[in-house]
Amino acid sequence: MAEVLAFVLYFVAMLGIGVFFFVKSTSNDEKDYFLGGRKMGPWVTAMSAQASDMSAWLLMGLPGSILAFGLGQAWIGIGLAIGTALNWVFVAKRLRKFSKAAGDSITLPQYLSNRFATANPALKIICAVVFFVSFTLYVASAFSAGAKVFADLFPALGIESAMIIFALIILVYTFLGGFNAVCWTDFFQGLLMLVALLAVPVVVATTQELDTSALATITANGIEYPFETNLFNASWKEIVSGLGWGLGYFGMPHILIRFMSIEKPSMVKKSATVAIIWVIITLFAAIMIAYFGRMVIGAELLEKGAQELVFVTLARRLFPGFIAGLLLAAIIAASMSTADSQLLVASSSFTSDIYKPIIRKNASEKEILWVGRIVVIIVSVVAYFIASSKGSGAQAVMNMVSNAWALFGAAFGPVVLLSLFWKRFTYKGAIAGILAGAVVDLGWFMYLADTGIYELVPAFIVGFVACVLVSVIDKAPSNEVVAIFESATDNSIDD
Repeated sequence: MAEVLAFVLYFVAMLGIGVFFFVKSTSNDEKDYFLGGRKMGPWVTAMSAQASDMSAWLLMGLPGSILAFGLGQAWIGIGLAIGTALNWVFVAKRLRKFSKAAGDSITLPQYLSNRFATANPALKIICAVVFFVSFTLYVASAFSAGAKVFADLFPALGIESAMIIFALIILVYTFLGGFNAVCWTDFFQGLLMLVALLAVPVVVATTQELDTSALATITANGIEYPFETNLFNASWKEIVSGLGWGLGYFGMPHILIRFMSIEKPSMVKKSATVAIIWVIITLFAAIMIAYFGRMVIGAELLEKGAQELVFVTLARRLFPGFIAGLLLAAIIAASMSTADSQLLVASSSFTSDIYKPIIRKNASEKEILWVGRIVVIIVSVVAYFIASSKGSGAQAVMNMVSNAWALFGAAFGPVVLLSLFWKRFTYKGAIAGILAGAVVDLGWFMYLADTGIYELVPAFIVGFVACVLVSVIDKAPSNEVVAIFESATDNSIDD
């Protein structure tokens, strides 16, 4: 009962944030709804970016994989930590300034088009379509993950009821409050995730008897689970692929949009510090949960094939009901903070990059705002049916979503980086890079996945090379494009 009370209070708080920003809003401006009017402070920007990045994978998938197979699995976490730091240090401030200089852009596709001062909608449409489709699938994946956790915690609900409740809560506060509500809910969810991830390993280490023999091989259901305790005993393919995950950050729209929303470029340094500390602490804590969990309940979980529930099991055993309920709400928070961000980016991409410039060029700000809200509903409904469908088709969709990180990173990462650092970069080079990165990523996944190398790594390299080669062959950028670059790199301006 105490766990239920904790969950109810948590969800009421999240809905309250959405209602608050709906009532508070006095603007019918799409920039306010989709980008928070560029008024996000450094703490909210940092926590929102990291919470929207880390899904339930941080509290379930990563610890479960490490518990079963050893610390070699931690290279993905290391790659993500390095990628996070590089993204904040090299991309965040420049993207904030470039997006402002490039026509005060409010979406990533809009920025990439405005950066090259072109009226050609091709790049914007390509980006928007990829975003809309991919993020609908991403949201479906988040609905599925959130509902599974919800149903595990409250078996009486059933998976369908759990998914409906989970989806409705996200839909309501995103629909009402837009970017402000999403960022502020992500801020509190990020704090909750941090507290939960720190509390569990600290209490385990100080109160439980640790069976170090469990760090040897555990045999469960006829399967041997050796535990590798040395990170550097991993193969070079595992290390390269794990580090390669970090490349994905440079092309992640739901993270990059946070950089564009911060109030002033000068605030980025504080945000970067907060974000980097947060991601290092949480990833390290997740690894420690797996390490200690292996020694305390490893055999029990592996026997059930339930290693992903290491955090859930430890939280329930170590803490009283209400506190355990709050800690377990962190898993739901992780799923929600990812789904709401992806839902809003899918909506903004369609509304600002397809509906307004192509379907209804003379649409008013109020109309754009409400079309965006309607798209939020449509995406949610489609994502719900995808997530709740049964059979191999649904499973195939979920498998495709698991590779969307690589697709985004390979297609858009090189383009974003070069747009920020290379004055000679051209519009045709950007299109070539997006297409080359996407094609190689999909081709590698379909035909060369058995090489053991994560498809993002070769696809990112090919996309980068394509950007450079086509830009060098293409004619030099116009004076207008050069002026945008020079304005954005003027260090005396801090708007």
